[in-house]
Amino acid sequence: MNRTTIRSLAVLATAALAVAACGGDDDDDAGDTTPSATDAPSEATTAGTEASTDGTEASTGGTGGGGAADLSACPDPLVIQTDWFPEAEHGALYQMVGEGYSVDVDNKVVNGPLVAGGEETGINIEVRAGGPAIGDQPVSVQQYADDGIALGYANTEGQVLRWEDNAVISVVAPLEINPQIIYWDPETYPEIETLADLGENDVTINVFPGGTFDDVFVAEGIWNADQVDPSYDGSPARFIAEDGKLAQQGFASAEPYQYENAFTDWGKPIAFQTLHDAGFEVYSQTLSVRPDKLDELRPCLEAFVPVVQQAAIDYLADPARANAIIVDAVVQYDTFWTYSPELADYSVATQQELGFVGNGPDDTLGNMDEARIQGVIDKIRAAGLEVPEDLVASDLFTNEFIDENIGMP
Repeated sequence: MNRTTIRSLAVLATAALAVAACGGDDDDDAGDTTPSATDAPSEATTAGTEASTDGTEASTGGTGGGGAADLSACPDPLVIQTDWFPEAEHGALYQMVGEGYSVDVDNKVVNGPLVAGGEETGINIEVRAGGPAIGDQPVSVQQYADDGIALGYANTEGQVLRWEDNAVISVVAPLEINPQIIYWDPETYPEIETLADLGENDVTINVFPGGTFDDVFVAEGIWNADQVDPSYDGSPARFIAEDGKLAQQGFASAEPYQYENAFTDWGKPIAFQTLHDAGFEVYSQTLSVRPDKLDELRPCLEAFVPVVQQAAIDYLADPARANAIIVDAVVQYDTFWTYSPELADYSVATQQELGFVGNGPDDTLGNMDEARIQGVIDKIRAAGLEVPEDLVASDLFTNEFIDENIGMP
């Protein structure tokens, strides 16, 4: 599913239009799905050795920044299951893919030496595409189906709603803020500044069915149930056809660029607010493990999690090589999903500008806040969705592997 839900709908839409894009979280029963549309990719590198490595590393200490990390305690290859096709929000993972990587087109996998701070660690990393590549299953379901997966993408609401059947524990959060948004036309609605304003002005909000955030916002009185239209199909067609008279799901790291630069029938800016800023503060695209595998993987995670923290920082400092791998993999996969270098650059700039990758309330990148997670659980429970009675925030995450000395400068 898309960054959080029902990606199969996105697939149908994108296949029909050959433009709709998805990306992100694995929450397919939670409904926070939002395919964004992408333009066709420009020419990309076709071998890992051709991707640029120029640029300045933003090393602030920790395993990832200086010298090769010892990952001998990790499985080889270290398999990470993502929730969608390659995109810049996955930048930290592709930052860890070394020279001479290979692309398995049939299985939608990128495999190569696992590098930390540019140096090989002695093991390989395998980054697997999700969504249609795994039959649109949630990542957590795939983690239980395939014992070879060490870590998989997760998001807070998906963890909550699937806890009883497919529990996973987040161990690091490369993204501090979920990039998901609701957007609208600022010319049609110049008075609208927030998602609450959309509610007060009774604007139709087109979202995927089966959602979580929309149920929460309705329960909180931010939106009215009758203004939420759960018929979004993943494409920009309706928004453009109705001349921006409705609001719609998207991602700050994609749709604003697409509407202004790729959708020639629109060709102008859109306005938006993130779900995070509206009060739904989930963690998006964390790396998670099954609870029954935590002890087995603990020695690996102690060494690997700091590498992930540093990779997220290094990616923002110099994304060129990782972005080249991302675009190359998408080109070689040759599906309806397309991803251009320009969109990748825009995504990185947006991640920096809006703090999607960043430190938490302290000076550390990648750690998670218990109160924030508990707030999400409470909101989902208050919205009447099924949540285990005894579930608490501390069940869903651990910061034990985080290097507190690694953070954005």
